Amino acid sequence: MADVVESSARIRFSPAILRRLGEELNPSIDQGIIELAKNAYDADATECNVWLDRDGDPKTIVVDDDGCGMTADDILDGWLVLGGSSKSTHELTARGRHPAGNKGLGRLAALRLGRVAHLRSRPGDGYEYSVLIDWQRFESVQTVDDVELEVERIPTAAPRGTTIELRQLRGPVGRVDARRLARALVLLADPFNDAKGSFRPHLHSDVFADLAAQVEQRYFDQAEYHLVASVRAGIASARVEDWRGEALWTATHENLSGSISPYEVPDSDVELWAFIMNARSFQSRSVQLSAVREWLESFGGVHIYVNGLRVAPYGNPGNDWLDMNLARVRSPEERPSTNTSIGRVRVTDAQDLLSQKTDRSGFIETPAFEELRRFATDSLNWMAHKRLEAAEHKRRAARVEVAERKTRSEKAVADSIEQVQDDESKAALQRAFDQYQRDRDREAETLKREVQLYRTLSTAGITAATFAHESTGNPIKVIGTSLTGIENRLRRNPQVDYDSDYAAAVTRMRGATSALTVLSTATLDLIAADKRRPGKVYLNQAVRDVCSNFEPFFAGRAVELDLKIEGGREPFTRGSAAALESIVTNLINNSLSAFEQSSNGARLLEIITTHDADTWHLAISDNGPGIVGITLDEIWLPGHTQRAQGTGLGLTIVRDSVSDLGGRVSAIANGALGGATFTIEIPTIGEDDGALF
Repeated sequence: MADVVESSARIRFSPAILRRLGEELNPSIDQGIIELAKNAYDADATECNVWLDRDGDPKTIVVDDDGCGMTADDILDGWLVLGGSSKSTHELTARGRHPAGNKGLGRLAALRLGRVAHLRSRPGDGYEYSVLIDWQRFESVQTVDDVELEVERIPTAAPRGTTIELRQLRGPVGRVDARRLARALVLLADPFNDAKGSFRPHLHSDVFADLAAQVEQRYFDQAEYHLVASVRAGIASARVEDWRGEALWTATHENLSGSISPYEVPDSDVELWAFIMNARSFQSRSVQLSAVREWLESFGGVHIYVNGLRVAPYGNPGNDWLDMNLARVRSPEERPSTNTSIGRVRVTDAQDLLSQKTDRSGFIETPAFEELRRFATDSLNWMAHKRLEAAEHKRRAARVEVAERKTRSEKAVADSIEQVQDDESKAALQRAFDQYQRDRDREAETLKREVQLYRTLSTAGITAATFAHESTGNPIKVIGTSLTGIENRLRRNPQVDYDSDYAAAVTRMRGATSALTVLSTATLDLIAADKRRPGKVYLNQAVRDVCSNFEPFFAGRAVELDLKIEGGREPFTRGSAAALESIVTNLINNSLSAFEQSSNGARLLEIITTHDADTWHLAISDNGPGIVGITLDEIWLPGHTQRAQGTGLGLTIVRDSVSDLGGRVSAIANGALGGATFTIEIPTIGEDDGALF
């Protein structure tokens, strides 16, 4: 029979656990402060103020709220119990709020931001209760519970609330941290809600005053369209309003889902504000387009709120969880992107059907979450369909109106000519008018061909983008994972000589996979919305970026790249990065196609950039067969190509893109390397120090 040696043994924790659950669990300043703001929300606060440099001290952060406060027992049995919480998401607060969380670990991460944390709380009983945590005291003890903390009580007439000071910050608060914090505070408590008694966080900072101001800004009234969709007990409905709040279109459940089957989600609401982001639509407004654009860059996208609080990372930069940008690429007209809209999905989830991951990186992708995504996507698709119907109706009406105006104009001219008394003058006028009509008809025919060209380009681009989006996900990953599995099994098989029989084939397959990844990455990179927006474009950097994307492809095709970029200064122009990158990409593709028709063993590609006073020069040469079977004038025409399966569109895009940038392009059939040489000249508007790149 065993003897009991010690009857009071217990699990004890080293102080190192504080670091692992604090700094390592949640290392960013913005997320730490957000956890304290969530505590204020749970305390039924209506105001939460965050100071980054109060009284000019950049090493202290103060978080203050007007919530219900805590007594000494609340502090001892709740606030100081880390890893647990007295909060229950099933029990509503006095203001009817669902508590934000029940793990209690986020608070530890926040308190560890400084070397000292000081809590002062006023529950409204005439006293203030405070506790000071000096984290250095924990460094010299064996276990966490060897450090005793004192809860002090002093009389006060101050109103209810809680103040937390984090002193001697472990790291400085930089602009990036402040920007993320400003954005998180705006989105935390639903920036769309201005109802009395709602939770309102505020950021205060002299150093980052511009970012603090963003927390207070709202531009919802500048949106052209407002989508409102709801699902109750699985049955959905929706409407789209104009900027006045008047309904444009309404939808039933079947209109949205395409069936009578209910959505298997908690009661939810989807709202989206879509903006028309061009100078023309803002001409008569008091708000500047640039201000709205900056606001959307900070807060745009569709965010999720469960029981009143935002759930990250949905709607964060780069988190397009509804694939809005991909849908816009597939069908660009009348679809909003994450840069031109802001929206929210509000969920009342009293039964915890949507479960957050432990690390707060979103929801576990349960069937309930997938149904929520389907409901939101269906709502966006319906709105896009109605907007497209309206746009098509306008186009049809415009075509009829143009035809009628054309007929009226022709009749007016004919009547005017008929009024001329002098027969010779009348005949001359009639001949001139007939010639004008013939020239106009030729111009119309040319425009039709160009429209067809760009429809073809659009179709090709949409197809490529769809392939790129799909292939960078499961297919390429599956190939890579399968190759690794096959390689491991072959290496473990004693009856197989892997190095001599299989290594070369596996290496070739990995190279081919890398090449497919390059094509997908390059395609998605070119269609990125930010790349298409005009702005400052560094010309040499665009060349570097394209060549970097193509590196695995060059290796897989045994292409030797000789990249010569003039150093010193970095010239720039105003335009879109997509235009410049499309020029370089198409010329590289042209050389890669030429190599397929060449018998040369070595494949040489030379790219040279230079810059004089106000012009940037780009020369791309290869040692392929050159330009044969087609004239130098014909290569720029759409549909003209040397390749049997070519589109004849690449060099047309190059010509038009160079022209849009105010430049010139020329070609030599057989240059210094033997193959074609293309030369681009683009005017520049300035240059920056190359040491910055």
